[in-house]
Amino acid sequence: MFPDRCRPLVSLVVPVLRDTAELSGLLDALPVDPLDPRIEVVVVNGDAGDRSLDPLRRRVTSVRWIDSDPGRGRQMNAGARAASGRWLLFVHADARLGAGWLAVLDEAEERPDVAGGAFRLALASAHWAARVVERGVAVRTRCLGLPYGDQAIFVRREAFEALGGYRPLALMEDVDFVRRLRRRGRLWFPPVSVRASARRWERDGWLRRTVLNLVLLALYGAGVSPDRLGRWYYGRCSSEPPRRSPSVGIPEGR
Repeated sequence: MFPDRCRPLVSLVVPVLRDTAELSGLLDALPVDPLDPRIEVVVVNGDAGDRSLDPLRRRVTSVRWIDSDPGRGRQMNAGARAASGRWLLFVHADARLGAGWLAVLDEAEERPDVAGGAFRLALASAHWAARVVERGVAVRTRCLGLPYGDQAIFVRREAFEALGGYRPLALMEDVDFVRRLRRRGRLWFPPVSVRASARRWERDGWLRRTVLNLVLLALYGAGVSPDRLGRWYYGRCSSEPPRRSPSVGIPEGR
């Protein structure tokens, strides 16, 4: 094992499943020097047979590429095991980190009370409803201390390992993880943004997608199992066929 001072400050863990175009955009947009020793990028592919990633693998040699079983929780855990950073930052392939994100991790490193946190959600849409959703997410995050995975959750490595990582739930693996993480220390929500795709709101309708998210959260909070929610989501609530088995994950953009 390397001593902590020899580890990167942060490992970006990116779970993907047939997300080549989105991942290419993320890697191209990362505002970092690939030679910066503070930063490591680990991409976890949930479909080892997906050959569309091959050109990207050859082009972006600064990234660590690994394969795992599908399912976002499983993939993020596999990425965390492969990563060496003192902090783990879980980023969706269709997200774009805002300026100042690395300074946030630098500051978090100096604040021993901080176990983890997440960034401010900004949706990639000019629609007025996007601003309403963003404000609602900000209220949920600030008042309930409950960010979702599309806000790029970051966590101190020792806290992640003490919790045993993400649970392989059909839905709500991010909510479950954050609820457990709150017991390990303070969660910090800096004003730096992460820009997320709005395509599912635009496709499903802003009101329908927002209500669905709230219903899922309320049912989960009331004790409905993630497996049952997954069957309901895929069977009745999603307007697209699931890209993953209900037993292993949820499409991005819940």
